[in-house]
Amino acid sequence: MNVGVTDQVESEDGQPREACGLFGVYGVADAAAVIQRGLFALQHRGQEGAGIVVSDGRHVSSVKGVGLLHEVMAKPERRALKGRLGIGHVRYSTTGASRPQNVQPLVVECADGLWAVAHNGNLTNAKALRSAYQEAGAIFQTGTDSEILVHLLADPLYRLRPRRVERALAELQGAFSYLLMTPAQVMAARDPHGFRPLSIGRLGEGVVFASETCALDQVGAEHVRDVLPGELVTVDEAGIRSSTFGEPVGGGGLGQCIFEMIYFARPDSQVFGENVHDVRVRLGRRLAREAPVQADVVVPIPDSGMSAALGFSQESGVPLDYGYIRNHYVGRTFIMPEPQDRAHTVDLKLSLVAGVVRGRRVVVVDDSIVRGNTARRRVRALREAGAREVHLRVSCPPIRHPCFFGIDFPSTDELVAAGREVAEVARVLEADSLAYLSLEGLLATVSQPDHFCAGCFTGNYPLDPGAGHHKLSLERPGWTDGCP
Repeated sequence: MNVGVTDQVESEDGQPREACGLFGVYGVADAAAVIQRGLFALQHRGQEGAGIVVSDGRHVSSVKGVGLLHEVMAKPERRALKGRLGIGHVRYSTTGASRPQNVQPLVVECADGLWAVAHNGNLTNAKALRSAYQEAGAIFQTGTDSEILVHLLADPLYRLRPRRVERALAELQGAFSYLLMTPAQVMAARDPHGFRPLSIGRLGEGVVFASETCALDQVGAEHVRDVLPGELVTVDEAGIRSSTFGEPVGGGGLGQCIFEMIYFARPDSQVFGENVHDVRVRLGRRLAREAPVQADVVVPIPDSGMSAALGFSQESGVPLDYGYIRNHYVGRTFIMPEPQDRAHTVDLKLSLVAGVVRGRRVVVVDDSIVRGNTARRRVRALREAGAREVHLRVSCPPIRHPCFFGIDFPSTDELVAAGREVAEVARVLEADSLAYLSLEGLLATVSQPDHFCAGCFTGNYPLDPGAGHHKLSLERPGWTDGCP
């Protein structure tokens, strides 16, 4: 259950989803082409919509639409994207329905000119801020919480004050990584808890921003560092400079999303200072030590379960084999209107190799189990293919609590592990055995465990989802952010 403006959209394959992927450049020849290549590397983070906005220093042009990146960028308008700076976005919706108005970057014209905004995360005080502006007469064009920042930037209480962007960002609560752009500037910001990743790179004399370092690698950029929690980085003709809009929380108050390591990020990325593939292999090794099982073959669930399955196999000595083959031509935009049709779509994505599992004791290693419907169908399919036993091993703890910070984990009632002991979940999934990695085992695989949010496992969040639901005053030029 995300706190947001509109209902969230459920993933058709039962896997967790998160919004979105960001990529931006400044001082790079043919910015649109570079952004497009970077977004291709981030397509796994968002497949509902895509957009690119570029500027030549005076004129701003954009292309965006619903669908995969290559579909959107096939539009004739793509040829008009000329400039040396710009930002791009690939989207999954956690607030705002999947419709063209909600595709980002959002481009608006304020009193001082054009602004473009792209957002990854979820604002927990979006409803209160939106209501305040609507009561004052503001009109919203989208159903996404990302538009809140646009109204803050355009508000005279911010626009006419020093440190305008910092003041606007300081009003936001929740999880956010933002890319912002004017005709002559690109800016990047991360919330003070650091929920969502955002990296800085160098490409020749230019500057690049990306949600994951795999996108920097894709365009040949050098990873310099991450945008810090509570930091705003601005790039323009004067160079690159840093300012703060909120004090970094630090230590146990940080909220880096542990699901970036478990599921979301590509295994070739460096996220929160960790190599994702290495972390996932360690998850699998730890899982094998915590939950050994007599078996003949380890079968991973592609793609995010691959590294953990490799670690499980290495530690346990049980050979790894590809019992599932993924059909890469069935994309997440293949949405059917009826639940039974959506289930068939999931079945199209993974094909079972019966010869790998027939007559054998199978250990299936997956990164997570959310609702359980997909896992149960896979267990049944393995038995129909002749598997003697089916043992499920999950490289994270049971998900028993919703996420308020950008993942579309549903309400607690829809989580298969909520209110159930592990043995009961195993019966629901029809598995011979089920074991999850312990929370202690999970956090032991990262170098700074107190920097991560594990609220979906524990119910303890680094930020109270209700604490940020303050109402912005539109009647006085006062500030709540402490900016000088």
